[in-house]
Amino acid sequence: MDFHEIAFVVAVYVLAGAIKGIVGIGLPIVSISLLSQILDPRLAISLTLVPLITTNVWQCIRVGGILPTVRQLMPYALALMFFIYVSAQFAHGVSASAILLIMGVSVVLFTLVNLFVVPPPLPPAWDRPVQVIAGAASGIMGGITSIWGPPIIVYLLARRTMKDAFLRATGVLLTVGCIPMIISYWRAGHFDGEVAAASTLMVLPAVAGFQLGERLRDRLDAGTFRRIVLLLFLIVGMNLVRRGLTI
Repeated sequence: MDFHEIAFVVAVYVLAGAIKGIVGIGLPIVSISLLSQILDPRLAISLTLVPLITTNVWQCIRVGGILPTVRQLMPYALALMFFIYVSAQFAHGVSASAILLIMGVSVVLFTLVNLFVVPPPLPPAWDRPVQVIAGAASGIMGGITSIWGPPIIVYLLARRTMKDAFLRATGVLLTVGCIPMIISYWRAGHFDGEVAAASTLMVLPAVAGFQLGERLRDRLDAGTFRRIVLLLFLIVGMNLVRRGLTI
């Protein structure tokens, strides 16, 4: 990559980290979607793995109270990890255009759900089986695109999860999902030493952006910012669909 491409990549991780610092989600959606404009989708995914797990661990530490959340979400986490690992084995043979198309459709659906749909409340008696179903859906989506957040958000909205609990849950589930992704991409040769080193370097701009986002979180109108971010996701997702259909 030349200087301008490196500067673009660094700026993407600062932006992605800032959005995650403000709303608790969005780093892989922003970074992979934007980086896929200039890089192969699998390389974009690989570069995001270390910043993703680092910022999620940081989020868990900052919010605290993680162990009860882990126990509560264990069915979701186990299903997520299993299906990410399994689906990622098949995804390595998928074409770049198909990955872009699936990623774009996932981002568009995620955005539309968050903008216009409020899931019905989830009865407590259904929580465990719904966790397994949502975890499987997250894992299949994540194994192919490395974006497994949309089903998590729908599940937490159905649980009527409050702000701090939302940050804990997303931090935990996004962190555990990184483990099978890294193993799968390493075994397939997409996450070798050179890529791992470059991904590790991207932790610095991602964490810097995350800290900036945390400072801005209480100063911004959260509702307005959330709508702006979602509209940005919608535009990015539609462009990914266009590229997937035309590449």
